[in-house]
Amino acid sequence: MAASTHTVTNQAPPLVGYDVFAGDRTLAEAVDRHLAPEVLAEAREELSLLGRAAGSEQVREWGELANTNPPRLRTHDRYGNRIDEVDFHPAWHRLLGKSVGAGLTDAWGRPGGHVRRAAGLLVVSQAEAGHVCPLSMTHASVPALRAEPELAEVWEPAATSHVYERGLRPVSEKPGALLGMALTEKQGGSDVRANTTEARPLAADGEYVLTGHKWFCSAPMSDAFLVLAQAPAGLTCFLLPRVLPDGSRNAFAIQRLKDKLGNRSNASAEVEFDGTTWARRVGEEGRGVRAVIGMVAATRLDCVLGSAALMRQAVAQAVHHCAYREAFGGVLIEKPLMRNVLADLALESEAATVLGMRLAAAYDADTPQERAFLRIAVPAAKYWVTKRCTPVVAEALECLGGNGYVEESGLPRLLRESPLNSVWEGSGNVQALDVLRALRTEPAAFDAFLREVGAARGADHRLDRAIRDLLVELADLDGIEARARRLVERMALVLQGSLLVRWAPPEVADAFCASRLGGDGGSTFGTLAHTLDLRAVVERARVTV
Repeated sequence: MAASTHTVTNQAPPLVGYDVFAGDRTLAEAVDRHLAPEVLAEAREELSLLGRAAGSEQVREWGELANTNPPRLRTHDRYGNRIDEVDFHPAWHRLLGKSVGAGLTDAWGRPGGHVRRAAGLLVVSQAEAGHVCPLSMTHASVPALRAEPELAEVWEPAATSHVYERGLRPVSEKPGALLGMALTEKQGGSDVRANTTEARPLAADGEYVLTGHKWFCSAPMSDAFLVLAQAPAGLTCFLLPRVLPDGSRNAFAIQRLKDKLGNRSNASAEVEFDGTTWARRVGEEGRGVRAVIGMVAATRLDCVLGSAALMRQAVAQAVHHCAYREAFGGVLIEKPLMRNVLADLALESEAATVLGMRLAAAYDADTPQERAFLRIAVPAAKYWVTKRCTPVVAEALECLGGNGYVEESGLPRLLRESPLNSVWEGSGNVQALDVLRALRTEPAAFDAFLREVGAARGADHRLDRAIRDLLVELADLDGIEARARRLVERMALVLQGSLLVRWAPPEVADAFCASRLGGDGGSTFGTLAHTLDLRAVVERARVTV
């Protein structure tokens, strides 16, 4: 072997071996703020345990393995029998076991359940985002299942179980189950009312057989799926189990797995129902959209949390790298221009986390006012936070330079994942139009939004002015649909500004309001006013290993 030509120096150590929860001041403060004292100590202990796992070298390796060994479709067994199963690398099952065991499908029935789950989701998503899809679907299925008490009695305990068991068996024989959904069709996309899958009623009440092709089926290895199909009275929601009560396989043909930009560890599929596919009705015939609306809202919140997690991990990696890397005579984190970039990224990450956790707390409160607030705040947050994710991750990658562009850094995987949540559960236009629908038809929702942002009124003149400008814009409804993106962006920024003014350190709130609401910032990251306390903002975002 040739002698070494030089000693490698000036490299940042890998960001592993730390508590992802406790190392995130913004997240830890949100948990303290939103949880009742009687459950706080237990929750913090659980989250730190999960945080240490998510930051460990072992779990990070599981994430790499699950992504470099993506799922494979097996349509038939060795004897030629149709089985339609998806094989995953063992690392995928280990990740799911860890997250299900941490209660990340169990939020609806325990005190502070949504805040605890949201914080846990923010933690595990930083280790590996793909396995969060079945966690999200399973968690979000509970409101829909409750429309049919007989179904909920069987499926809700399995969905909220803390036990993960792979493989397909009748739900009565499993300690826990995962649920997916299949709503989207080729001809309809987000317009699910255009679905053409047919549901033919059987003699037994509530039982149907389905015929159709679903273009996008999330988590096709799940034990059951919520699907939409056209029944005699119109679009209806159904629960479709993979294994029937007698142990036989339901007719559920997986035609192919999607070859996606990112989210490589997770399977997404096209599936067909052949006219013998058995399903149970959920809710009333013709009220399918109403039956799944709670599921959609819950998964939209998970889009916000998932994007916030990607941003947090990208920013943590960038700050960590710059704290060790030297260039041009000093450590990068001390260079004024790099500090400006890092501070700008940190503001975006903190604003996303604070907003996502506030929405989770509203779910736990479950009062009429909080439900009205969620009606308008969830689509607004989903629109804005998911839009900000990709530019944040791309800029963080650039902070590492060429080191960030290679796969071993982990940043390319974050970048490929970053557009997902803006597409999932309705793209940007769908979210913006949903906000308009709420403004037009549900005045209580806008009143609740105004009360929320108004809680910080008088604390920052830039926020006050932004609220007044928003009200002026809302007073003019001419051409409102064409202005919907502009309007929803302003609503999300005003809401984030209000939350930060009330709960973040003064240097964070000041920098956010100056740049996002006061106009003292440019169109790219790293254009904050030099008079702001950027050092404190960056230090707050730094992880100590």
